Amino acid sequence: METLEGAARRLDLPPGYDLIALRERGDAFAHACAIAGEAGAGAFVHVGRYDLVEFAVVLEPGEPLSGARRAFYAGMHALAEAIAAYCPPERDVAFDWPGSILFDAGLVGGGRLAWPQGCGEDDVPDWLVFGAMLRAADLGGPETGLAPNSTSLVAAGFELVETQSIAESFARHLMLAFDTWGERGFRGVGEAYLERLPKAEGEKRIIDANGDLLVTAAGASRPERRAFLPALEACAWYDLARAAPRRI
Repeated sequence: METLEGAARRLDLPPGYDLIALRERGDAFAHACAIAGEAGAGAFVHVGRYDLVEFAVVLEPGEPLSGARRAFYAGMHALAEAIAAYCPPERDVAFDWPGSILFDAGLVGGGRLAWPQGCGEDDVPDWLVFGAMLRAADLGGPETGLAPNSTSLVAAGFELVETQSIAESFARHLMLAFDTWGERGFRGVGEAYLERLPKAEGEKRIIDANGDLLVTAAGASRPERRAFLPALEACAWYDLARAAPRRI
């Protein structure tokens, strides 16, 4: 994949990240997965384009895959914090479990996670890749006005220059999320994620050791288990045909 040096100079990432900038037609998530084994932790693949905020980062977990996948929640928390840092006042950034990002209740994008093919649940994966994609601007088309439950950052009041800053802010917040994990255990990260997940009155939620979401309704004696892995693999927010966030 051809890199674009000019785009590389436009992102200001904290120490520990290695920026790889792709041209507009690049696929950050696929490229990060392809190079993850060689590039190692901190490789940060960014695609410079106007209509999408698109990037992916390589992680190197230190625990078996079944628990390491919870890094996805750290990535989602960091992504939401990055949006919130630049969004107009009094706007709500929320999740639709597990990976959809809602901005003022409109779907704007989400996160994905990949790991090495053939890695067992009890094996420590050589790498993970967290990828993020947000609809920065709608470039028109007959279907644009037919998706009332979708939005874009620009339509919600962002400036285009701020969409570039989201990737930089995400990198900083991701480091903070993993610092929290190291100091307080995963619980600190899980609680931060759950704060942005809408819930019914009296409902209690926790994220289990394998990433499953346990939801106990008000008055219920036992929680409902929502399986993380199939929900993660379904990636409900992503439109494979368009290679972009769905319009709904």
